[in-house]
Amino acid sequence: MVEVSLEGSLPWCDVEVSLASSCFQRTAIDVLNLLFLSLFYLLLIAGSVSNHIVVRRRKKGWIFVAAAICCFVTSIVFLGVGFNSLIHDANDDNETPGAACFVQGIIWVSLAVSMLVNGSKWIKILESVWWASFALLDLAAKSVMLLQGNGIRIFDVITSPMSILLLICSWMNLRSSSAAAHVCSETDPLLTENPRKEPARLATAGFFSNMSFSWMNPLLSLGFKRPLSREDIPSVLPEDAAELAYNKFSQAWDTLLADGSSNEERNLVFRAVAKVYFKENIFIAVCAFFRTVAVVSLPLMLYVFVDYANSDHRDIRNGFFNLACLVMLKLVESLSMRHWYFASRRSGMRIRSALMVAAYKKQLKLSSLGRKRHSSGEIVNYIAVDAYRMGEFLRWFHSGWSLTLQLLLSTAVLFGVVGAGAFPGLILLLLCGLLNLPFAKMLQNCQTEFMIAQDKRLRSTLEILNSMKVIKLQSWEEEFKKKIESCRDDEFKWLARAQMTKAFGSVLYWMSPTIVSSVILVGCALLKSAPLNASTIFTVLATLRVMSEPVRTIPEAISAIIQVNVSFNRLNNFLLDDELKINEIERSGLEKSGITVDIQAGNFSWDPETKIPTLQNIHLEIKQGQKVAVCGPVGAGKSSLLHAVLGEIPKVSGTVKVSGSIAYVSQTSWIQSGTIRDNILYGKPMEARRYNAAIEACALDKDINRFGHGDLTEIGQRGINLSGGQKQRVQLARAVYADSDVYLLDDPFSAVDAHTAGILFHKCVEDALKGKTVILVTHQVEFLSEVDQILVMEEGRITQLGKYEELLMMGTAFQQLVNAHNDAVTVLPLASNESLGDLRKGGRGRELRNMTVVEKNEEEIATTDVPGVQLTQEEEKESGYVGLKPFLDYVRVSQGWCLLWSSVLCQVGFVVFQAASTYWLAFAIGIPKLTNTMLIGVYSIISTLSAVFVYARAVTVAHLGLKASEAFFSGFTNAVFKAPMLFFDSTPVGRILTRASSDLNVLDFDIPFAFIFVVAPVVELAAALIIMTYVTWQVIIIALLALAATKVVQDYYLASARELIRINGTTKAPVMNYAAETSLGGVTIRAFGTVERFFKNYLHLVDADSVLFFLSNAAMEWVILRIETLQNVTLFTCALLLILIPKGYIAPGLVGLSLSYALTLTITQVFLTRWYCTLSNSIISVERIKQYMNIPEEAPAILDYRRPPSSWPSNGTIHLQDLKIRYRPNAPLVLKGISCTFREGTRVGVVGRTGSGKSTLISALFRLVEPASGCILIDGIDISKIGLKDLRMKLSIIPQEPTLFRGCIRTNLDPLGVYSDDEIWKALEKCQLKTTISNLPNKLDSSVSDEGENWSVGQRQLFCLGRVLLKRNKILVLDEATASIDSATDAIIQRIIREEFADCTVITVAHRVPTVIDSDMVMVLSYGELVEYNEPSRLMETDSYFSKLVAEYWASCRGNSSQNLQL
Repeated sequence: MVEVSLEGSLPWCDVEVSLASSCFQRTAIDVLNLLFLSLFYLLLIAGSVSNHIVVRRRKKGWIFVAAAICCFVTSIVFLGVGFNSLIHDANDDNETPGAACFVQGIIWVSLAVSMLVNGSKWIKILESVWWASFALLDLAAKSVMLLQGNGIRIFDVITSPMSILLLICSWMNLRSSSAAAHVCSETDPLLTENPRKEPARLATAGFFSNMSFSWMNPLLSLGFKRPLSREDIPSVLPEDAAELAYNKFSQAWDTLLADGSSNEERNLVFRAVAKVYFKENIFIAVCAFFRTVAVVSLPLMLYVFVDYANSDHRDIRNGFFNLACLVMLKLVESLSMRHWYFASRRSGMRIRSALMVAAYKKQLKLSSLGRKRHSSGEIVNYIAVDAYRMGEFLRWFHSGWSLTLQLLLSTAVLFGVVGAGAFPGLILLLLCGLLNLPFAKMLQNCQTEFMIAQDKRLRSTLEILNSMKVIKLQSWEEEFKKKIESCRDDEFKWLARAQMTKAFGSVLYWMSPTIVSSVILVGCALLKSAPLNASTIFTVLATLRVMSEPVRTIPEAISAIIQVNVSFNRLNNFLLDDELKINEIERSGLEKSGITVDIQAGNFSWDPETKIPTLQNIHLEIKQGQKVAVCGPVGAGKSSLLHAVLGEIPKVSGTVKVSGSIAYVSQTSWIQSGTIRDNILYGKPMEARRYNAAIEACALDKDINRFGHGDLTEIGQRGINLSGGQKQRVQLARAVYADSDVYLLDDPFSAVDAHTAGILFHKCVEDALKGKTVILVTHQVEFLSEVDQILVMEEGRITQLGKYEELLMMGTAFQQLVNAHNDAVTVLPLASNESLGDLRKGGRGRELRNMTVVEKNEEEIATTDVPGVQLTQEEEKESGYVGLKPFLDYVRVSQGWCLLWSSVLCQVGFVVFQAASTYWLAFAIGIPKLTNTMLIGVYSIISTLSAVFVYARAVTVAHLGLKASEAFFSGFTNAVFKAPMLFFDSTPVGRILTRASSDLNVLDFDIPFAFIFVVAPVVELAAALIIMTYVTWQVIIIALLALAATKVVQDYYLASARELIRINGTTKAPVMNYAAETSLGGVTIRAFGTVERFFKNYLHLVDADSVLFFLSNAAMEWVILRIETLQNVTLFTCALLLILIPKGYIAPGLVGLSLSYALTLTITQVFLTRWYCTLSNSIISVERIKQYMNIPEEAPAILDYRRPPSSWPSNGTIHLQDLKIRYRPNAPLVLKGISCTFREGTRVGVVGRTGSGKSTLISALFRLVEPASGCILIDGIDISKIGLKDLRMKLSIIPQEPTLFRGCIRTNLDPLGVYSDDEIWKALEKCQLKTTISNLPNKLDSSVSDEGENWSVGQRQLFCLGRVLLKRNKILVLDEATASIDSATDAIIQRIIREEFADCTVITVAHRVPTVIDSDMVMVLSYGELVEYNEPSRLMETDSYFSKLVAEYWASCRGNSSQNLQL
């Protein structure tokens, strides 16, 4: 009877099994509940992947919230009693067993969760059935107990009302489910039709949604259905907005500055950041602490489990309690780590936004001295690299201290388990840690040097990209490519050192646990501090595995913090640099006097260290409405005077007062990317009448008519698809539309022809700006008679001041300027005095007639134009899953197949030996006669052999990465330098620069190690599953299901993550572009008072970039949390099986082995997922660089089989045959069938209105654009049949926009280094620069800053003349070469060119008629057609187009100027 009773009873029931027993009924109800619970959680996990799960809001039913609270309280009671019972082994007839209480506690917690969760229809149905069945069965069981007269327990009294509440909730849930379905069917179409850009759902997420990142579900679900686009991305959360982040940082920064902290040594930027973000980092620190405690406790759980398996008196309750503790620890570890990572990156994003905005704001306030110290490229780098790095800073910071704590706690655990035997091992571990320090120091040194080298390369790259047209015209591509490659070689040297240092460091990380464990085991054996049994050995191994993470990661964290520290210092130096003084000019106090600009005793200097100021003793008083002209020779200080009025040049002494708003037109035109309309409106609201008037006054109406998209035509970066004249007129229109009080115009007519200059002066300066105060810097003497006052400047002083007639009477400097102009004009050997008289008489009327004729022609052309595509297209990006192609490209381009497979095999070898060593321990423990020496010796030998494989793996991966970096950089650089000019015209520099900086950075550092960090966990995962299956084969079923589910979840996540990274690639470039653009146009932005508008625009760009960083990180935590949950199921199954399997069935050693691998399962899978996702995201950089490696190339530089003779061109005859040019297929023709011959040794003048095709003709001659049909022959050789270098090296050009490069005077005149100093000095003497340069302390080695900003535009043009004087080619092209210099210098240059190039063919494109009037032949172009080609004297004898142009020029020289010419 006793035997039957035992066989027919349950372990937790002390009575015989009977359907009537209350214990059996409770067990049946609990089993049923556990089935419902399992189904519920399965549906919940499936729903969290595919559907929207949100926490039920209170307004949907307070009864659910009340029921959830009651269920939760009940669960706490049950769990408390259960734990107490398990701990004290309480189990009598009158008490509910501890295990049963524990199970019921879990059921009640799950019921509380089900009350709060609102999932799909099926979840609602399951919930209702579960609640109803539980309530009915529970009430029935209690009724039976009462009927039997057994009495009722206190628990039953508590739960009875809860059962009734569950029934009510079940009924309400079913009712609300049908109502919700009805509402959903009505509202869904509206949601899809009117999508609104709302903040991310985190703002409205409840507790459960927040904890599990379920608020990401809608976005991930959408991304899984179709590729995400920018419209799908929600806006940034208000608390994450860049403006809020910057305001907080700014307040802290200002407080620190006010406290006088700038004098202290500590970094001010770091202190301000710490002050603002300290509080929110307390939560991150708490999460990191909990995670650390949980991780350190896991080896103890292994000890407990092995001890339990080895115990002679096994109690199933203790086993379940151990399992419950394991579940709790893994839950705490998982949730705390996910929220630590997410919160730290979110806080890092806020710091990043604040510093990016601070750096941008600073550049808007940077003084001229500051701009010298920080080039545009460097400022962009502060934003793109230094501030951007802050996104990951906090994660590394918290990793640093938490891992140190993890190391200390693990040490305590080790001592607790093995006592004094741990001591030798810990000394060795400390040595391993100390060995990491030199590696960390080397790595820091490499990183710092790498950053310096990268800065240098990016600065050169930016400069080269901005000046690519000049480089191609001069055929300097090879030289400048070598310059970039030389910078990259320096960079690569430090990259290689860094990667090899990392390789050695990784060996130290992987081997330290093995070596240290051997030493600890030896210590235990010698000191006999602990028995060498399964629990001790595997606890030691598990603890050392926990300790190995800090040993490896702490140096990485230190390295990352060091990098961040370098960035903090760089940003600190930049933000503390010299700013423009707000009080340089006074903006009030002149209102009543009628004076607009007043400078008294003004001394100004660009460089405060120089003894002689740039502007000396300036006295200037300009009344309201006056038109003042400023003239003088090149370098006299004309532009500096305007900067003094703007407050841009540092004031040494004196006072400057300006009344009213200012509009400024710079000498070098500054155009923003965007449409023509955007550039003219410049942020102001559209007023059609005022807008049209501004366009007409600036002679832009006809140009706009000719553009395919009118004023909505996209302008490329820096106005690259507009001619010089068009850019200048767009600038002028911007100023006119601004309707300011004071206008500062810095030589606006230099880039336009005489006729257009006349229109601009009369219609714009005289008519549109009537009543406005205008200060006009000009070299056009013909307009001086029309102004109210003239300033003549020489060597930084105002030498003469007065009206035109007064200054003529005074003679001296002004008389010389006018005489130079007269000499230039009166060289016209054109016609009889009679015809000249006719021209003068016809003056104004003739001009108006011509304008009418031209307007008619233009209108005809405008109607035939075909609207084309915009120049700057949306940036390309791949979409959807592109398979293995980018990774295969990575290996194929680098030719690294051998290295790839070597590294994989080395990793397999390493894992096999590691598994063999631990298996040996598990196996050998069970052999009674085996000595400790043999046990430890074999283990040590097998482990040490794995070191060979891990070292080989690290080195091969490093070499693969370096090989790929070299191959991709080389391919990218070659492709960019060989790209046709159209590519640069239509591609913003920021797009190319992003690939050359951040994308290349990813290729250098992230991809090689990301690859091996994907391979390593795959192999380790396979090894773990094999060992676990070997010990407990049943676990393989759950493990395979978990792996399959992991793959599904991972793919589901990647569909959205890929697109988020791709979109992020297109949002980062505009942030950098805008910063670069602002840096170039700082003076204009400040002058117009639009600093605040630019600042607001930048905030929007930063927010658009930040939200993608935020969502990418949230998506990453979403997927890892779910994968951890799935892998934990495998761990819990393994632990459960080890509890349930009878003693002796599995050796204790194998229990330890299996569980030690099971504990690593989650970490390994998460590691795999993280690095697989990182690799998938990083490989997009390969995709982006590869796009630019496949740019269509321009023609080859040299064709060996078609090289022209070395003496070519010996004559210099140019023959155009039916030349037709269009810039892209299907676009309208720009040159429409031009045929003519430029004879050898002749001087040919090319004239025509702005946009007539003059510059295109030059582009065709240099083959910047290839003919659509027709050809150009030079000395009988078709230039399209020879190499580009052979052609361009034989042609000389002074381009329209003078370009200088950062460096010195010598390298700017002779970049190829082929001329002696003596030859360079002779060239400088001829181009009027010898005196200026001789006075400089460093002579030819004197510095030239970015884009030659420390030289005036006129001086830059003279440097370009110096270049062609050195080259002495047979053909010289002057593309409006003297537009920015005064008439006197112009006359000298023309004389030098006539003398030096007497036997050469000289083609001059000019706006000033005198420049081409003494040419042998004149070519007149109009809208791409050759109108006339003849000797100027013959053209003047007829009613030709050229004679009309001359007439217009004379008409523009009317008034006193004309009278003076008649003398």
